[in-house]
This record gives sequence, structure tokens and C-alpha cells, in this order.
Amino acid sequence: MTYLAAQDRYSQTPYRRCGRSGLDLPEVSLGLWQNFGDDRPIDTQRAILRRAFDLGVTHFDLANNYGPPYGTAEINFGRILGEDFRPYRDELVISTKAGYDMWPGPYGDHGSRKYLLASLDQSLARMGLDYVDIFYSHRSDPDTPLEETMGALATAVTSGRALYAGISSYNAQRTEQAAAILREMGVKLLIHQPSYSMLNRWIEEDLLEVLGREGIGCIAFSPLAQGLLTGKYLGGIPDGSRAARSGSLTEDQISERTLAHISALGDIARQRGQSLAQLALSWALRDERVTSVLIGASSVAQLEENLAAAGHTQFTGDELAAIDRHAVEAGINIWAASSAG
Repeated sequence: MTYLAAQDRYSQTPYRRCGRSGLDLPEVSLGLWQNFGDDRPIDTQRAILRRAFDLGVTHFDLANNYGPPYGTAEINFGRILGEDFRPYRDELVISTKAGYDMWPGPYGDHGSRKYLLASLDQSLARMGLDYVDIFYSHRSDPDTPLEETMGALATAVTSGRALYAGISSYNAQRTEQAAAILREMGVKLLIHQPSYSMLNRWIEEDLLEVLGREGIGCIAFSPLAQGLLTGKYLGGIPDGSRAARSGSLTEDQISERTLAHISALGDIARQRGQSLAQLALSWALRDERVTSVLIGASSVAQLEENLAAAGHTQFTGDELAAIDRHAVEAGINIWAASSAG
């Protein structure tokens, strides 16, 4: 398999510096949450990853329990990495996470040192890697001392199993505390991964301010609101969609009010010469404190459409005012419990 020459790959997607660090990330990164388990053909997964790399996407984001079943996204990614991307390992940023349920019993969930470091070792084995670039605490765990959870991240870095430490779905106060604890341990908190979209704007209240002050990067997941901001639900719930499968998005979360706002946002997108999904990604990147947005992709065509949003992050005042009238909370933040405590 051959890939585009480096000068062609890296001219496709703009990059941004990750907070006050030496690491750049593509404005659009590829997440492997939904489409890289054993329920999807490996050849489709391979085609998506290859095309993403050719278009300048060098950051691939995973977690221990991505699948289904748990662990298979890492296994499948590791297979494709070994067969297709091994010569390009040093051009890739590979991240994984631990914090949600992974195996039975008290040691396969939440934020203990035992769970996080055991999970990291398992993730490395599944992917066939000596290290990941970023290792995250996947969610805040108020029942485990923050010092213990951050200590596990520090050990991951100082042991060489990860290059950088990250957190996901922490509120502003605990983010500030986590950064201070890691700093005392000689490790920088590189990046925060929160949910963020035009229908889920919780990070604007105070988290972005903390990230900017602390020099921590921000990579937004679910910027398309689990598919709501693609417009696919405007005509009803399609067969095979997340809402139809009653998975992470449910039918009762799709109200007529929300659909009316989505339709209006679609009109604004068309006036900008964008699809609704492209508008949503461009909008999430309008703030320079947002380093990157994480997209999923079930096909190469979907990947290409979404990547076209990169580099188109400028908005007029009138456009932002029009968007603000319809970019309203939709009750879809299923990760709110983590950021609440």
C-alpha cells in the first residue's frame, strides 16, 4: 500500500498547537468510538483509516472499551496499524483512555491506580504498541482521590507507556486541580477531551477559560451531537441509526423543538456553502482554545465531507448571532454526571 507523499498529505488539513505544548494536532481528528468494532467490516475500517491519513489526519483516538465488543476497536486498529501504518508510527498521535467499565469486578471501572495502569497495559497489548501518545482518565471519579488518579497518569508518562497525560469530561474546578497535582509530579496536563457541540455548550461557562489559562489543549468529542447535526433525523429516525438502536442516543432525546433548531441551522449552513455537519465542525473550531474536533466515520465519503470543514472556521458577526439563536441546549449530554463532580 502506498500513501500520498508527505508534502501532499500535510497540505490537506490545518494543524493547531495543543495548548502551551510542543504538540500540534489536526483540526479534525478521527475517533474510533462507534465504527471500528467487530460489527463493521475490517476492509471498511482500513479504507477509512487510510483515507484519513492521506488527508492529513494523524491523530487517532481510542478507548479500552470501544467496540463492540469491548476492546475490539483497539484490536482492529492494532491489526491495521501493523499491516498498513507501522512505517508511519512516528507521524501518528495515538490516544487511548480508561475510566468506564471494562471488565467485571471492582477493579475494572472508574479511576483507581490499579484499573488505569492495568487497562493501559492491556490497551498497549491489543494495539501492539510500546507506548501511546496520550493516555486519558476517561471520566472524573469523585469516589477515588484525585491524587491517585493523576498519580496513575503521571506513572504512565514517567514509565514511558504514554508521552502525554489527558483527562476527559472533568469540570472546570477538577480540571484546575488535576493540572496542579500533575504539575507537582513533574507532568504537564496536555489536553482535555469534553463533549461539545452546538446542542451541548457546557464548556463555554468556565471550562474553556480554565483551559486557556492553564495552557491545556481542548479536543471536542461528539461535535455532531451523535449525528443530530448531520440532519439525518429531520425526516424521522433512519434504520440503523444510533437512535434506532437505542444506544448512546435515544428517540426521546430528539424533540420537535430540537429538530426545528437543527433545520434552521441547516439553512445557515447552506447560506455558507456548507453541509450542516461541516457548519457544526467549523463552529466548534471557531474558538482558538479548541485544538481539534473528533469525528467518527462509517464510510470514506462521510469522512471526506466532514474533513472539508477544516480551515473554514471564520464567521461573521451576523452568522454567529444567527447560529446562537438556534445553537441551544438539547438535553443530550449523557456525560454530564462526570463533569458534575
